[in-house]
Amino acid sequence: MENLEKLITELCKYRNETQWIEFKHNNYTPKMIGEDISALANSAALLERNCAYMIWGIDDTTHEIVGTEYDLQTLKIGNQEIENWLRCLLSKNADFESHSIIVNNKQVTILIINRAVNQTVTFEKVDYIRIGSYTKKLNEYPAIQAQLWDKINNSKFEERYCKQNLELDAALQLLDYSTYFDLKEIPQPIDIFGISHYMLEENILARQDNGLFAITNLGAILFAKNLADFSRLVRKSVRVIQYKGINRLCMLKESIGHKGYAIGFENLIRFIEVILPSQENITNGLRKKDTAYPTIAIREAVANALIHQDFSITGTGPTIEIFENRIEFTNSGIPLVNIKRIIDNPPKSRNEKLASLMRRLGICEELGTGWDKIILTCEAAQLPAPKIELFEDSIRVTLFSKIPFSSLSIEDKVWACYLHACIKYVQGEQLTNSSLRERFGLEASSSAVISRLIKETIKLNLIKPFDPTTSFKYMKYIPIWA
Repeated sequence: MENLEKLITELCKYRNETQWIEFKHNNYTPKMIGEDISALANSAALLERNCAYMIWGIDDTTHEIVGTEYDLQTLKIGNQEIENWLRCLLSKNADFESHSIIVNNKQVTILIINRAVNQTVTFEKVDYIRIGSYTKKLNEYPAIQAQLWDKINNSKFEERYCKQNLELDAALQLLDYSTYFDLKEIPQPIDIFGISHYMLEENILARQDNGLFAITNLGAILFAKNLADFSRLVRKSVRVIQYKGINRLCMLKESIGHKGYAIGFENLIRFIEVILPSQENITNGLRKKDTAYPTIAIREAVANALIHQDFSITGTGPTIEIFENRIEFTNSGIPLVNIKRIIDNPPKSRNEKLASLMRRLGICEELGTGWDKIILTCEAAQLPAPKIELFEDSIRVTLFSKIPFSSLSIEDKVWACYLHACIKYVQGEQLTNSSLRERFGLEASSSAVISRLIKETIKLNLIKPFDPTTSFKYMKYIPIWA
């Protein structure tokens, strides 16, 4: 890690230990370390600091560098490395890393502990907190416990530091900041201080107490030249997988995006369109390439998967899987709105700053119209309705290529009927037998078939008559919630 010596020097300047700094000489008692990691992580969240620190090789009274005889990375409990032992007993949201460095010809070990996220950090299923310079059980302080949970529940992924203690030029070298100015269509400043002004204002960079700079999660996930430079975000790279046929037995191609979302978005869309099934048609002597799916629908589905993912779920990132008859977009986290109200509900995102900046960069709209566009473009192309599936901690959206009406399952027909009623309603109109026939590309002779479908959708309590007193021939329908 860069600038460790400067970080340690700055921390040693504090006159006393704090709720987020612990100095030690040679005390490596495993249980004590576990309890302190819990306490420091929770205290950092309470004080809205991104990290807390344990430093060995420092006199805890004078804060002079005296050196330590051990290295946390090599200590063991029995045959098990102490770090692995700690991780087994700490809660899964405990996030820390250890480093050893020579400062003034003396060995110093530092444990950098990230703030508690989503829940308190526990050790042996007990959560701790720092009271002054002492580690105490959190449940002994109910008022502090309530404050801590309030801070945790309101913590934003985008604001937390992804990489810190960097000189300004080193921080900017990791980011493709020129893309920011290109997308905003404003002139790029000629010096790094002018550039840093915009980066700080947008919370892409943050200035730290020690005078150095940190790259926020927001800055890294959008503008990283290479996500591999950010260990906590590398698994959030977008994976695109192409399969042969309609199942996952034979994978033809896999591509993993290594750039930040804002940098790589347009190339990602182009790459998907290149490997999608398509055909060339010649009209009036002009050659035109038609893809199996509307570009707008693909674009909005990709943007939704990126923006609405739950970044607290580790080890997984957005995945786009392409089959001969469908595309599946999967991301971690479940929607914050009922999927049956996904069209009319106001926009709601767990990553508000990410959504806001992507809107201002012209990548998405953040107006709640993404799903309207997906459904409208699929209807215009007479494709099956997009499918939404919820799992324990993820969501999958599927776009289908053209399927004859007669080959659709009754569930798919009913879902398409319901979405058609929703999209008509938000446009100030109502579903009719005629509009639904047009949506499926059917002739007037299929009127009876569509009538039966409407009755089935009513039976499932998804739509209802707009005016029950109207004669059946002129009946119009609206969503059940309208």
